[in-house]
Amino acid sequence: MKELVRQAGCEKQFVISSAAARTDELGNDMYPNAKAELKLHGIPFTHRHARQIKNSDYKDWDYIIAMDYENLDDINYVVRHDPEKKVRLLMSFAGENRSVSDPWYTRDFARAYADIYRGCEALLEEILKE
Repeated sequence: MKELVRQAGCEKQFVISSAAARTDELGNDMYPNAKAELKLHGIPFTHRHARQIKNSDYKDWDYIIAMDYENLDDINYVVRHDPEKKVRLLMSFAGENRSVSDPWYTRDFARAYADIYRGCEALLEEILKE
């Protein structure tokens, strides 16, 4: 998403962050195969330390995006209620009611990248229409 925003020339209008819905990856950097897929597509990235989403994040963000239904449920549990409809599944922006293909189970990082790219393109398009 950061690279799409940069390419659109509107990075000063955005603050983009990532947070884990669960504790199992807290403090970990990005998975090596995910880094390799990003390098393949020329997408820059930096070292990361996963942090967990907090209830207070709800008021700070315009969108809270989940990659899959399990994360969507976890996020909804943390934020407790979503009166502004900020919590959404990424693929819903691309008109699909499904999760991003999970490379943890499939080992298909190319498919996960393609899903995320499509979802982020559609999300950016929706935001820029506002």
